[in-house]
Amino acid sequence: METTEAAEKKGGPSAFFEKYGTAVAVLVGALIIGGALAFGQGGGSRDEAAMPEPVAVDIKDVATDSSPAIGPKNAPVTIAVWFDYQCHFCKQFETTTLEEVVSTYGDQVRIVYKDFQFLGAASNEAALYSRAVWEASPDRWEAWFEGMFAGGPESEGTLTVVQMDALSSQLGLDVARITSLRTDKKAEYQAAIDADRAEGQTFGINGTPGTIIGTSLVSGAQPFANVKSLIDAELAK
Repeated sequence: METTEAAEKKGGPSAFFEKYGTAVAVLVGALIIGGALAFGQGGGSRDEAAMPEPVAVDIKDVATDSSPAIGPKNAPVTIAVWFDYQCHFCKQFETTTLEEVVSTYGDQVRIVYKDFQFLGAASNEAALYSRAVWEASPDRWEAWFEGMFAGGPESEGTLTVVQMDALSSQLGLDVARITSLRTDKKAEYQAAIDADRAEGQTFGINGTPGTIIGTSLVSGAQPFANVKSLIDAELAK
C-alpha cells in the first residue's frame, strides 16, 4: 500500500488538491472577506480616511457683506455659495438651479457668492477680476457673472484676462478702471479671496459648489427641488 506522502508525490498537484482543496478554498475566502472589510472600514483613499465629521453650519455665521451678491440685503433668505469660475458643476448649478431660484423667489432671496478658487491660476485671476467689477460697477456685476458662466472655459486653464476684458467691453463696463483696480488693489482682493476659501473650509466645504441655506450645507450641483425645500423651510420660520 502506498503511503499518503507517496501518493501525493505520485499524483502531483491533483492528489494534493483532492486532499486539501476544501481547506485552501476556505482560507482564501476568509482572506478575501477580511481584506474587503478592512478596506471598507478605513483602507480607502487618504482623503476618505481624513474626512472630517460633519460641521454644524448657520448662515448667520457666514460673512456676507464683503463678497459679490445679488438680491436685496434685507431679503428674508440669504444663500451663500462657494464656487470656482472654472468648475463645470458650478456652471451647472448656476445656470439651472440658481437661475430658477432667482426666477421663482425674486427679492425674497439674496445669493452671496464666495470664492473657493482651487482650479489653478486662471480661476484666481477671474476672482481678482470679479472683485474689480464688483467695486467698479456693482449694479452690472450680475450680468458679468452670468456672462462668465454662459460662455465658460472649454477646459481648465483656458480662461484669460483677454476674454474677461472682451466680456466687460460687451457689457459696457469701464475696462480701464477695472484694470486699474486689479493692479492697485490686488493684495486687498487676494486677501478677501483667501478669506472666503478659509471660511468655507471651517464649514466643512472642500469642493465646489458648496452652499449654505439656513442651517443646511448643500454639496454639489443639487437640483432645484432640493434647494427649494430648504428655502421654503426658511421662509416659513
